[in-house]
Amino acid sequence: MALVNPHPALKVSVPMNPMVDGWMGDDWFHNGAFRQQNMPYIYEQDGSRTNDYHWWTSNYDDYDMFMEAGSAGELGKRRGLEQTGFWRKILEHPSYDSFWREQAVDKILGKEPLKVPVMLVQSLWDQEDIYGAIAVYKAIEPKDTNNDRVFLVMGPWHHGQEIGDGSTLGALKFHSDTALYFRQHILRPFLDHYLKDDAPKSDVAPVSAFETGTNEWRRLNSWPSGCDRGCTVKATPVYLNPGLKLSFQSTAGMYNGGASASEEYVSDPAKPVPFRSRPIKPTGYDTCDQWPCWLVDDQREASGRPDVLAFKSDVLTEPVKISGQPTVNLFASTSGTDSDWVVKVIDVYPDEVTGDAKMGGYQLAVSMDIFRGRYRESLETPKPIAANEPLLYRWSLPTANHVFLPGHRIMIQVQSSWFPLYDRNPQTFVPNMFWARRGDYKPATQRIYHLPGKASFVELPLVVPR
Repeated sequence: MALVNPHPALKVSVPMNPMVDGWMGDDWFHNGAFRQQNMPYIYEQDGSRTNDYHWWTSNYDDYDMFMEAGSAGELGKRRGLEQTGFWRKILEHPSYDSFWREQAVDKILGKEPLKVPVMLVQSLWDQEDIYGAIAVYKAIEPKDTNNDRVFLVMGPWHHGQEIGDGSTLGALKFHSDTALYFRQHILRPFLDHYLKDDAPKSDVAPVSAFETGTNEWRRLNSWPSGCDRGCTVKATPVYLNPGLKLSFQSTAGMYNGGASASEEYVSDPAKPVPFRSRPIKPTGYDTCDQWPCWLVDDQREASGRPDVLAFKSDVLTEPVKISGQPTVNLFASTSGTDSDWVVKVIDVYPDEVTGDAKMGGYQLAVSMDIFRGRYRESLETPKPIAANEPLLYRWSLPTANHVFLPGHRIMIQVQSSWFPLYDRNPQTFVPNMFWARRGDYKPATQRIYHLPGKASFVELPLVVPR
């Protein structure tokens, strides 16, 4: 916020994991789906000026607590949360209206002149604000005509991990302290350059991007670029083909009635898909299994459920590198009148991993997010979905900088709930989902299509030679 009409004394700004747009993809919503596990944070931050009032849990497993309440609005009502002003604003503005648009910091800074050098720090597995830093970079980087005022750093961290130990993240091991490297070799010389009169000239690259998979830092001139020279980033479709096959070639044109036109599953709000293995502990930072590391959890449990589709590629014989934001193009139908769609881009490890047996067969989510179907046509004006009609749902996933190594596979998972991280979609259209009644929650048959002209795919930002 200090970059908005900055004070003359401000010499440099380093926003780390900034919360930028609370509706599009940071703390409060993601593409219209409400992040109800942040309700304790709202309760404690707004309950008093001194954080005297603490959220309490009625169950050992958060999954049970949210299920018993029904809707997020009902749980907030039971806890007295409507006494806080911000919660009332959440309830009043479930869609992307002017309340959210006019406080989106990327949109505000996009209209501001670039007066202060900026280093934006993005965590590739930021469980809270994975949207913000990249959004601001997109908004202000075009103003940096000499490519020497706007800098971007991306590291393999959870929210805020760049100021702690960055040698591991959950089950992932990086074989170096990536956070210490950032502080010593990127942040320190950058700040010295702008804040010390006798500092040597900074040699920090415009973009410092840690490449997961190979576990190496890359110095880049721009983002997304993928490498320092000799390559480009090309949006390349990977298709969700019949038989749960994933391939860079579509087999939709081969459909002759012998293969199914779609893959299907039943999404039942009475049994929503957990966003991580149960029991799901209350939000906290004491241990990795509380909250910070869920984005790197093994996705095998989800892929084995009947209400999750898992499209898997053949074993890779060459490395596949992606740099940027994957874009979902999902042709899908629901038997209900509303639906959520969750899509995950996953790196499936070989059955055996030398020197790290626990990673054998691991399913690492590289980029994943949710989209609330009622906003397919308009983010501000929700509309019922036409039942059983194949429709296109298109949205962007979070930024990745990852190499799928030879011997690995690429997987795309599709599901319709992600609970209790996000509130349940009743799959029956209601004006305001915060006040959905128990009778509104109904099972729905979901279909993902792979027909000519209606072939579902994910555009991967593939790094290829020029």
